[in-house]
Formats: sequence, C-alpha cells, structure tokens
Amino acid sequence: MTPEIGQISLILALLLSVLQGCLPLWGAWKSQQRWIDSARPLSYGQFALTALAFSILIHAFVVKDFSVAYVADHANSLLPVQFRIAGAWGGHEGSLLLWQVMLSGWTVAVALLSRQLPAATTARVLSVLGLVSVGILSFTLLTSNPFVRLIPSAPDGQDLNPLLQDPGMIFHPPLLYMGYVGFSVAFAFAMAALLEGRLDAAWAKWTRPWTLAAWTFLTLGILLGSFWAYYELGWGGWWFWDAVENASFMPWLVGTALIHSLSVTEKRGSFKNWTVLLAILAFSLSLLGTFLVRSGVLTSVHAFAADPKRGLYILIFLLVVVGSSLSLYAWRAPTVGLGGRFSLFSRESLLLLNNVFLVATMGTVLLGTLYPLALDAFGLGKISVGPPYFEAVFVPLMLPLLLLTSIGPFVAWKAGSLKDTLHALRGVGLLSVLLGVSTALIHSASWRVALGVLVAFWILSGSVLHAWQRLQAGADQRSIAQRWALIPASFWGMVLAHVGLGVFVLGATLVKGTDHVRDASLQVGQSTTVADYRFDFQSIDKQKGPNYLAGRATFQVYKAGELIATLHPEKRYYVVQRMPMTEAAIDRGISRDVYVSLGDTAKDGAWGVRVQIKPFMSFVWLGALLMALGGSVAALDKRYRRTKRDTTPQHPNLP
Repeated sequence: MTPEIGQISLILALLLSVLQGCLPLWGAWKSQQRWIDSARPLSYGQFALTALAFSILIHAFVVKDFSVAYVADHANSLLPVQFRIAGAWGGHEGSLLLWQVMLSGWTVAVALLSRQLPAATTARVLSVLGLVSVGILSFTLLTSNPFVRLIPSAPDGQDLNPLLQDPGMIFHPPLLYMGYVGFSVAFAFAMAALLEGRLDAAWAKWTRPWTLAAWTFLTLGILLGSFWAYYELGWGGWWFWDAVENASFMPWLVGTALIHSLSVTEKRGSFKNWTVLLAILAFSLSLLGTFLVRSGVLTSVHAFAADPKRGLYILIFLLVVVGSSLSLYAWRAPTVGLGGRFSLFSRESLLLLNNVFLVATMGTVLLGTLYPLALDAFGLGKISVGPPYFEAVFVPLMLPLLLLTSIGPFVAWKAGSLKDTLHALRGVGLLSVLLGVSTALIHSASWRVALGVLVAFWILSGSVLHAWQRLQAGADQRSIAQRWALIPASFWGMVLAHVGLGVFVLGATLVKGTDHVRDASLQVGQSTTVADYRFDFQSIDKQKGPNYLAGRATFQVYKAGELIATLHPEKRYYVVQRMPMTEAAIDRGISRDVYVSLGDTAKDGAWGVRVQIKPFMSFVWLGALLMALGGSVAALDKRYRRTKRDTTPQHPNLP
C-alpha cells in the first residue's frame, strides 16, 4: 500500500462526497426515489476510501517510511511503535485526515441506524454531511496532503514532539474529534429539517441521541486531555484556560444547552428556534476550534505548525457554513411555530434561563479567547488574557446555572408553583448549607470554598431526591424493580450527569481552595515538608529510554512518621529533538493526590522540586466520568429506536 494509493483514495472520496452532497438532495427535492436511495451507498463508499487512506498513512508510520514528508516530520526510528501509530494524528495533516475519517464514520453510523426515518429525511441529512466532507477533503488535498513524497528520502525522522509521546496521545485526539465532529450530525439534522420545513417533536427525538453521543465523546476527550496535562506538564494544574482548551470547551457548553433545548422541543414542541440555532452554533464552534488550532494565530502546546493559507481556507469554510445555515434559517424562520405557551415560573422558563446562561458563559470564554488575537491582528498591541479573567467572569455566570440544576426538576411544565418547589427543596437547602459551612470550618477554608461545597451538595442532594421521588411513583401497585424498569433510560442518564456535575464541583472546589504547594531546592539526602507530609529526597539515578535519557529520582513520603508512598519523578532529555521534559510522580488516593515533580539542577547539584498535596483530586475525574456515563445512558434510551414517526410531544413527566 503506497502513499500514492492513499492520495488517489482521497481524490475518489472527494468525488463521492460531491455526489453524496448533491444527488440525494436533488432526489428529495424532486421526489425521485433512485437518487434518494443513492445516499447510503455513497456514504459507505466515501467511508471505505477515507479509512483506506488513513490505514495507508498509519502503515507508513509503522514501517518507518521516511520518504513520506509527514512521516519524516513526526516520527523517528527510535520512536516506540505505539507512538509511531499515534504520530499519524500528531501533526496537522494527519489529524485533519483523522477528522475526516471520524466525519465519514459518523455519516455511516447515521446511514445504518436511521432506517426507521423517512427516506427523504435521511437523504437530506446524509447530503448535508456529504457537503461538509467536500469542504474537509478539499482542504486536505489542496493544503494539507499527508502523502507528499520527499525526494530523496530522509535518512531518519525528526521525531514526534516529546509532549505527545504519552499514552494520552493515543486516546485523547480520537475521543475529542469524535465529539467535535459528532456535532455535525446535529447540524445536519437541523439543516435537513429546515430544508423540509418540518421542525417537529419527531425531528428533535431523532436528533437528541446523536447530540448526546457527540457530547459524551467530547466530555471524555476533554477529561482525558485535562488528566494528561495534569500529570504530563508537571505544574499540577488540570485546567489552564489555554486558548485551545477553550476551543473544545465552547462547543461543550453550547452542546449542553442543545441537549436541554432538544428535550423541550421533543416533549413540549417549544424552543424550536433555540434548538436550530444551538445546533448551528455547536458545529460552528467546532470549526472555529479547528481554525484556531491550524491557523497559526495561537501559541499553545496544543496548536499545530502554522500555515496562513490553511487558516484562510478554514476561515472561508467556516463563513460559508455559518452564512449558508443562517440564511436557510432566516428563510424558514417565519414558518417555525413558537410551540406551547408557558408561564414565567415553569420548567420551560428555567430551561430557557439555563440556555441563556450557558450561551452567555460561552460568550465570555469566546471573548477572552479571541479578544487578544483581534488586538494583535489590528496592530493594537499584545495582551494576555489568563485565569484571573476567566475565573472572574466564568464563576458568577455558572453559579446561578448550577443552582438551577436542582430547581428545574421540581418545577412543573407549563405552570409551576413557587410555594410547592420551595417546600420540596427545603431539606435539600438546609443540608447543603450545613455541609458547606461545616466543610469550611473543618478545613479553615474561605467563604468561596463554603459556597462551592454548598452548591455541590445542593446539586447532589437535589438529584438524589428527584430520583427517589420518581421511584416512589406508583409504589402501591408495583415493586421497586418494576418501577425502575418503567422509568426511561434518559431519566437515569440525566440523574447520573447531574450527580457527576455535583461531584465535579465538589472536587474542583476543594482542590483549588485547600491544596498545598511548596517549591524547594533539594540535594540528595535533604527533605521538605508541606501540610502534614514529609518528602525525603533519597537518590537520583541515570536511566536510558528508547529515545531519551533521564534522571530518575526517588522520594519517600511520610505522614505522621509513617511511610505512605515511594515516588519516582523523572527529568527526561529527548535526544533527537533536544528537548527536556518533566515526568511527575503521583500517589493517587480517594481523598488526596501526593504530587512530586522535578525542575532544573543548580550549580551546587541541588534540584528544583515541587511537592503538592491536592485534596479530592479524584472527584474531578470521577465527576466528569459520571457526566459522560450519564450522556451515554441517555443516548441509549430505547425510545429513540422506535420505528414509528410520532410527531406528538412526549408526556410531560418524561425526562
């Protein structure tokens, strides 16, 4: 399998994507069944060709084919095979091809799992996805061809960036891209509904599981990226408000709003305009993230090498996608109904407020990300927008949103009772205040920690109470197992996600508000203490890895005179790229992480050492995992697999 075959495969895939974008759309417009039926075979063919091209690229990395320029730039003969495989998406060209493979994979999934939908609707959805593929494949072939040959062949490669030589590189980008690209399906369903002129409950029901699946993958991708940064960069932080991190966080926020908006559209027939606009915005932000990473406007450990032509192409593509979709929306907007009316205090109103806060929060993140770039582009100077800005604007907007999480489920659809809601939540509020104040007193923490713990337990106890009340319905007639079975999976998914949010808030609050950090300069045989822990620097040994040299330290960690851990942080030097790297050592526990990282050496032989105690760090990871699990459980709800078209809103009590 030569690189030339890979390039030919991409050209053929582009031709099929053009046909996929045009023929089924034409067939749906003219009601010609043969063209409608062409959508699925064309999508299968496009996927097979892009998967073949990607397999050829991976093969070139595995066999160390340094006659391919992309392989020579991102691999080396000393690089372990698992990182050579990951090198296939370790640079711009390969990651873009992975983007396209994911897109064609989502397209095939829609083709296979949407047979219960009207054929014309499926044809429109697949056509929109085909048109998106035209843009990505054109970009790949015109500006980012991963199969360009080197003549003569390079004797060896330049190696993969040492930051990326980690197991996280194998899983993080594919998961993140699955989420990014997955929002194209929600976008395609929205465009198909606008083209058909039929925005109803059935459309929302078809779109919701795909949106949940994309949101779940994006959640896992962000989680894994944060986990990777936590142990790899050696700082001990897990979220840095880096511009590329923000580029994945913004579609996550809008995707969260879209999930809630789809719920209202499905059950009440309302929020149709919101839902369409959120679907457009979620996918547009995914494209914006692609632009930020590949345009060269950012300096980030996540960003790829820059080429202005690539940035210009993506920017034009983004403008075409946004402009055409908003034009289609403007054309169809007068025919979109407003749905049922609802009072000021109702579940619909609170979900609307939820969406407003999520979009406003996304807007503040977008402003903090793009404003410095805009100033620089117009020659108005350079500024840095960092954590102080984001924490100052993000937290105040998130606080009311988090409080709404436990209020909404206890408010009736259409018209709620404030008195009944307050009565139902009185115990939740009392328990939350008690636990928040107690935690602050025990840890001698600030009022911010008390508030964070209060909000976390407000979400947790409210979610548990909601689930308990739901299980109590029909208790006189059915066993608890029967009642459990009758409750839709989407309800349990919602509860799991909200519980995960509460656990995450608890962990993030405690680790930020009660952690302990100390920087020290230590020679072998010396010690340092932080909180109740003593760190003894026992030794440092030289080690040789496959493509690096390392100094491997040994630290013994004591608490109350008892040895609790032996840690081995490393300082590595990658010989090909001549780049030093820090490998932190972490003793993980449910209630705390003990974290040690090495810095540079001084002339007297002392090493810079950072030791940290991070309380309840595991809750951050557990909370995000529970949110992702909740999304997957909700996406697998069997109601979304029913074969009959049902345009009536769902029963008000269904989640």
